[in-house]
Amino acid sequence: MSLEVVDLAAARAELDRLGIRYQRVPADGASKPERLVLLDPAGKTFELHQARPPGASSEPPCAPDYARVCCTVLFADMRGFTALAEHLGPDQVVPLLNDFLSLLATATAEHGGTVFHVAGDGLMAGFGVPAQAADASARAVAAARRMIAGFEDLAGGWKRRLGVDTGLGIGINAGDVIAGDIGGPQRASYTLIGDTVNVAARLVQRARAGETLISRAVWQALEPDLRRAAFVALPPLLLRGRSQPVDIYCLPAAERKTWGPLPECQ
Repeated sequence: MSLEVVDLAAARAELDRLGIRYQRVPADGASKPERLVLLDPAGKTFELHQARPPGASSEPPCAPDYARVCCTVLFADMRGFTALAEHLGPDQVVPLLNDFLSLLATATAEHGGTVFHVAGDGLMAGFGVPAQAADASARAVAAARRMIAGFEDLAGGWKRRLGVDTGLGIGINAGDVIAGDIGGPQRASYTLIGDTVNVAARLVQRARAGETLISRAVWQALEPDLRRAAFVALPPLLLRGRSQPVDIYCLPAAERKTWGPLPECQ
């Protein structure tokens, strides 16, 4: 017979105090915890073991639920959202944000990407993750072009109806990331982290309205014809905390194709 006790150490102390003989069996892995074996006068064997806390699993601990993968990361962020939120009431802003995020999410899905994070006026998407794809960077760039084109129509309608000026900037980088459940037990979410993600986030901060900035890693993965026809090489970008500048290329906004010197990105 096996019995659970709230405190096995306290049970041992009480057995010692009463002079009851027992055998202590050490724990054998997570599946067989420490237990005390007693023999009553009738010859029956009893086992006492520590009760598990409520909700605890009897299964052994699992391996970490994350992996190192190579993928392409896209950040998209609305320009002018602060002014929009100041100009309009919350009941007006929420439907606009829903339309905006729906546009971005649809463009991501249409090109085989996955949305990993949404934060107010922007999102982070991954391509080639969780399923690997050799053309992940091409898919990300195609999604970015779809986002920019779609947002031009959306922002034009907002301008006519509400008198607000908004834009969309996009940053894309490719490389190794950690993909998996990140966070505490109660707040874990499946997401991407790593230097590749950090650089993509910096690129979107630097992109002006209507622009898509990509790293050299993304540029090299594209077809040569697309590189020559669509992208403009910019001066390397200095990022705080990095020893080497990042080579970047820009898919310009339709109405602006001249570029001045780029200062250090803070």
